[in-house]
Amino acid sequence: MTAIVFDLDGTLVDSFDDISAAFCRSFHVIGADPPSAEAVRTQIGKPLRDMYAPWAPADAIDTLVAEYRRDYAERCADRTRPYPGIVDLLERLRGRGHALAVATTKTTWMARTVMERLDLVDRVDHVQGTDGFPHKPAPDVIAHALAGVGRPGAWMIGDAVTDIAAGRAAGLRTCAVTWGVHSAQDLRAAGPDAIASSVKDLHAVLLAE
Repeated sequence: MTAIVFDLDGTLVDSFDDISAAFCRSFHVIGADPPSAEAVRTQIGKPLRDMYAPWAPADAIDTLVAEYRRDYAERCADRTRPYPGIVDLLERLRGRGHALAVATTKTTWMARTVMERLDLVDRVDHVQGTDGFPHKPAPDVIAHALAGVGRPGAWMIGDAVTDIAAGRAAGLRTCAVTWGVHSAQDLRAAGPDAIASSVKDLHAVLLAE
């Protein structure tokens, strides 16, 4: 059987509140006002340094990133939850013999921490973060995830246009989900092989395998 690769934030888990809260709180370390939560939403899915770039001077970004990571590691599951239906989907896919992997812009340690606190880490076969290699839309994190499960890939599932580009670059079929950070219009323009507007739709796409 093949492997199915999932993005994490905005795809498997609704983590926007915890990410945006930690991001905004971090600005206290440089004595600056934070952006609005909605402005932060437009940046989620990017590397942290890129997320801070619109609102912070370059020489302050390392300080902000360090504070975010300290804060978020403590409170990453305060309000984050799996989207309804996701746990059932993962169980059904594994029951059919698919290997399941996560490929995320988070570091592996941080991704595993979130998933452990949500009782998700044992529901997939491999958790792969972006550790010292290019971020999506480069395909590197997907390649590492597939190496981690030792299976050829079938699908990349994500809520951002970078997920779709990375999946295509990795040679996988791609499915965009519309409940995350990017609009359905932007996701359609990215040219995925399928679009799911609900977890039920995603069930239909993947369980047809």
